[in-house]
Amino acid sequence: MKFNVSTMLKGSAMGIAEVIPGVSGGTIAFITGIYEDLLNSIKAFDLELFRLLFRGDFKKIWDKINGWFLLSLISGMAAGIVFGIFVITWMMKNYPEPLWGFFFGLVMASAILIGRHTDKWNISKFIALVTGVGIALFISMVSPAEGSTHPFYIFLAGMVAISAFILPGISGSFMLLLMGMYTLIIPSLKSILVSFDTHSMYIIAIFALGCIVGITWFSRILSWLFVHYRQHTFVLLTGFLIGSLYKIWPWRNIDLILDKETNVATQITSLDLLNTFDPEKIKILKEMNVMPADYWMSSPKVLVTLVAIIVGFSIVLLMEWKNKDASLS
Repeated sequence: MKFNVSTMLKGSAMGIAEVIPGVSGGTIAFITGIYEDLLNSIKAFDLELFRLLFRGDFKKIWDKINGWFLLSLISGMAAGIVFGIFVITWMMKNYPEPLWGFFFGLVMASAILIGRHTDKWNISKFIALVTGVGIALFISMVSPAEGSTHPFYIFLAGMVAISAFILPGISGSFMLLLMGMYTLIIPSLKSILVSFDTHSMYIIAIFALGCIVGITWFSRILSWLFVHYRQHTFVLLTGFLIGSLYKIWPWRNIDLILDKETNVATQITSLDLLNTFDPEKIKILKEMNVMPADYWMSSPKVLVTLVAIIVGFSIVLLMEWKNKDASLS
């Protein structure tokens, strides 16, 4: 096996997804058929790997971690993250409705396809499904916390974000948003890319260390679940995806904000009222999903958004068809 362009493109999609709060890179890995390969490669980073490193047996190390797969994937993810930081964040600001619609279609189709991995339903699987939906809904509805620049909190944010990254349906960037760290980590990444800012490098280095620690232990938990409770794990992941649809509904009005200076919460009933506040001095406490007719944040762009939903849904079906076709050949 050599450098794989297909795996690189899948990695790019994962990188783009992780920049957007509410969309999971783990979901992209799952629907593109590389999820378990990713878990196995991550799980390969163990004590045995360090013993091989001390012996200088680099060929065995490369084979153990599925090196070409990881290199292809990480190359794509790096490109996707850079693309996401500059392009997707611009689209989020200027065309949020079609963008959320596209990802809504992706996740909706993913929930259907992943749910099909379950052969026979019973009470325990139904409980796993409800649990997954409940956890995702809870995470989607909880109010964001205040962030911190303390090294331990940055490290913890890395652990939490990377754990969410490999869990389909739970977005790593959304977990950063909940912890109040999204506005620190993403701008720090952008500062490194633009100006090589040393303080930003310090923040990202601590964050990366947290990611390394988090991914090594959480990947082992998921791998163990796939080995011992495979069907229930698929059902739980399906629940995560279904629950996450609430967060990525394309039409959401800001319902409640908090003034950071006065610590006063205000109910928002119109865009005019929202515009009276300084965006830098408020925190969004609650958003409300609405139908396009009741959407006042901007133009609902109904036709374009519906097309985006259909495109996202169709892409997942095409990926599934291609994976099945490849497995039969």
